[in-house]
Amino acid sequence: MMLIGDWLDRRAQLSPEKVALIDALHGMRPITYRDWNRAANRTANFLRALGVERGDRVAILAHNCVEYLDLWFACGKIGAILQALNWRLTMHELAALIADAQPTVLVYGAEFAAQVANICADLPIDLIALDPQTSEHDLIPFTACEQYSDTPPPAIALDWNDAWVICYTGGSTGLPKGALLTHGSITWNAINTITSWGLTPDDTTILNAPLFHTGGLNVFTAPLVYIGGTSIVCRGFDAAQVFDLIRDAGVTLYFGVPTTFITLQQHPRWWTGDFSRLKLIISGGAPCPLPVFERFWERGVDFKTGYGLTEAGPNTFWLPAADVRRKPGAVGYPLMHIDLRIIAPDGQMCGPDQVGELQIRGPHVCAGYWNNTAETASAFVDGWLRTGDLASFDADRCYSIVGRLKDVIISGGENIYPAEVESVLAGHPAIAEITLIGIADPTWGEVGRAIIVVRPTHRFDQAAFLAYGRERLAGYKLPKSVVVVDSIPKTAAGKVDRLWLKQQYGL
Repeated sequence: MMLIGDWLDRRAQLSPEKVALIDALHGMRPITYRDWNRAANRTANFLRALGVERGDRVAILAHNCVEYLDLWFACGKIGAILQALNWRLTMHELAALIADAQPTVLVYGAEFAAQVANICADLPIDLIALDPQTSEHDLIPFTACEQYSDTPPPAIALDWNDAWVICYTGGSTGLPKGALLTHGSITWNAINTITSWGLTPDDTTILNAPLFHTGGLNVFTAPLVYIGGTSIVCRGFDAAQVFDLIRDAGVTLYFGVPTTFITLQQHPRWWTGDFSRLKLIISGGAPCPLPVFERFWERGVDFKTGYGLTEAGPNTFWLPAADVRRKPGAVGYPLMHIDLRIIAPDGQMCGPDQVGELQIRGPHVCAGYWNNTAETASAFVDGWLRTGDLASFDADRCYSIVGRLKDVIISGGENIYPAEVESVLAGHPAIAEITLIGIADPTWGEVGRAIIVVRPTHRFDQAAFLAYGRERLAGYKLPKSVVVVDSIPKTAAGKVDRLWLKQQYGL
């Protein structure tokens, strides 16, 4: 029987003494693959004792912690499906997702106890507290796992197409869609990443992206388990901690979203931070402004942007070091087992330098959306995933992401791609953050409006700002109005919440 779901059992045989995890929440405690596998076995046997069977959903509402990872890989061992819940959602949204997936078990962190008690009061679900409070005598503590055997649970026959994780998209309309990440899709993302990005067992990463997001699960975490590397488990992003770990903990890989890198560059330790051991630092989740690249390049770091989405990996491209500065902002070339095409609005294939919708095909693509046949049918056409992202490729077939199809501003018949405008205007010295939205215009149909956050050390001069843009952008791309705000809201995936901005400032 092929043990498709039991990565840790095999890894514990291959490299038992290798450090798999470093628990930054508890004094940088090292955990070997042997010990992690035993802990995951105890968790798996605990779930089985609660009646969890193949295909049952096991929900978790918690910040990053080692127990979260135990649960993920325990689900793999017994064929259960991890429902990774986004703790930034409202109670109403969480209740809808729990009602939709009907998990057998819900594991939760102490800070979410009140929400869980309210949502699950009348549901037939076992509630398991990671850190039980004194008032929760009737609930099951996660530490009950320790009473169970650390021998492997009975082997279960799984198919590569069996779901392993329900990972929710960072959508901005309606409830998030639950992408079904299968044992096959997670495995192939790991294979693509390891072979194309050059990961090795000696690599160490900081795991501070939320584990309810594909970036936390699959950019480096799962690939490093597959190859036998190390993840430093952090509760969340903290700039000072990142600088400490890069300096002291042998970190070689780091993934973040643009907001995290902007925060690092605004930190007092930016110019003294030691990046010499990093072989790969990559941004994803949203377009990254060019000035962020340039500030890393000034420090001698080959900072680059990746591209992916919950439904596909997320890892999709690789940009070789020789092209990082030669093709700034490009995402590169497709990974080993990925097919790509760009489709124009008329349905024809695009040629070099033509913009169209990026579509993806490969074994790393998810199996559709949980309990949502209509959205699945819309997104998956003849084996191709329609990403909704606009892209182009150059004469070398090197790809760049232009923006979201739904974010394009059409002004007097001309397409304005917000990501391009934002990247240029972010170079103005007074700008800390910028987002471009479209607003109605009686003459042009739509025009751009810039929503900006000003650096605290600068005074904002709108005329000078627009003059800066006029030198670098065609006139129709230039924002016709500017709104200064204290902060730009983000979605749970770390992306700019454009829907909220349009509702607030788009009238």
